[in-house]
Amino acid sequence: MQQPISITGISSISPLGVSSEEIWSKYQESSHCITVENFEKEQALVARLGADARQQIEILRSESSHYEPLDNSVLFAIHAARNAILQAGWQGNQDFGINIGSSRGATGLFEKYFKEFLDRGRSSTLSSPTTTLGNISSWVAHDLQTKGPDISHSITCSTALHAVLNGVAWLQSGLTDTFLVGGSEAPLTPFTIAQMKALKIYATDEMSDYPCQAMNWSKTQNSMFLGEGAAIACLEKGYQKNAVALIQGIGYATEPLKHNISISTDAICFQKSMKMALGNIPPESIDAIVMHAPGTIKGDRAEYNAIKAVFEEELPALTTNKWKIGHTFGASGILSLELGVLMLKNQEFITVPYAEEQEFPKKLNKIIVNAVGFGGNAVSILLERPSQ
Repeated sequence: MQQPISITGISSISPLGVSSEEIWSKYQESSHCITVENFEKEQALVARLGADARQQIEILRSESSHYEPLDNSVLFAIHAARNAILQAGWQGNQDFGINIGSSRGATGLFEKYFKEFLDRGRSSTLSSPTTTLGNISSWVAHDLQTKGPDISHSITCSTALHAVLNGVAWLQSGLTDTFLVGGSEAPLTPFTIAQMKALKIYATDEMSDYPCQAMNWSKTQNSMFLGEGAAIACLEKGYQKNAVALIQGIGYATEPLKHNISISTDAICFQKSMKMALGNIPPESIDAIVMHAPGTIKGDRAEYNAIKAVFEEELPALTTNKWKIGHTFGASGILSLELGVLMLKNQEFITVPYAEEQEFPKKLNKIIVNAVGFGGNAVSILLERPSQ
């Protein structure tokens, strides 16, 4: 990278809560956020926003008649974006760019409107404008009254970290000095749940203490489940005194497909993205990795194999948040990034309670955050603790 990028604000709304203090407290607990809910004819394990967070979203929805018909994915992003710029001190700055992505977009509204079409043979007036993917970034831009570029995209489950890549590129190009990036997902809908179950990767062990077994290398069944939420980060060029973390490296790679949802056994895409993010930084200087690790047998193992290939005998401490909050598709990477930032800030490594024992770092200075999606499109971000 030409120069480090400062993260001066990062905020989220997820099953962990809303405030940084609440989220960090939940991360320190060994319990998960999973509930069992009915989705038409089937039950499914999911991680939904808590009651307080849901109430805050409904208050936001009631602020304007324009917000009332919007999908939760849009409102999640607006809520997180407001808090992120407040943390970064960007009030009054209307020139920053925005890139917020989503894997599925307005799934709730799309399913509602499509069912309406099947039942009535016609569609509602707002069915198209409220379900387009560009909805999220454009409404955040409207809410914050920004004048900068406004970008939306979908790159499956690595969407949010691709937004980080785009933000870094804009900043290093000199076209802007500040950029808002992130991802939002509200996928807890009957058809989306059914799609994941059809792939035979969805968690089914409702009686287990930990239904998702992400980072259990010896599991014999897939254990992914879905969660909802959004996270937004404020990026600024160079080193800023109020930085909560620095981005010192970025990496990305895509590998040829052998199957629509698979990556290679040794996750060549992850090997390439992590090596690119490292650059000239010695691998042994990395203290921890926040893995993508969705809880599937092949996905978890492939990423683990890639980490062993890059770091050989000196593996960093490994963790993931999927066992606790589920897989939030396009938002998952930025929620993992938030976990990395919080660990750097609090100087505490967050463990996976059932995972095999490993040596924990005494200090946390450098953390890699991984994400990958259908299509083998991996992204790795190297975070560094700001100098004290």
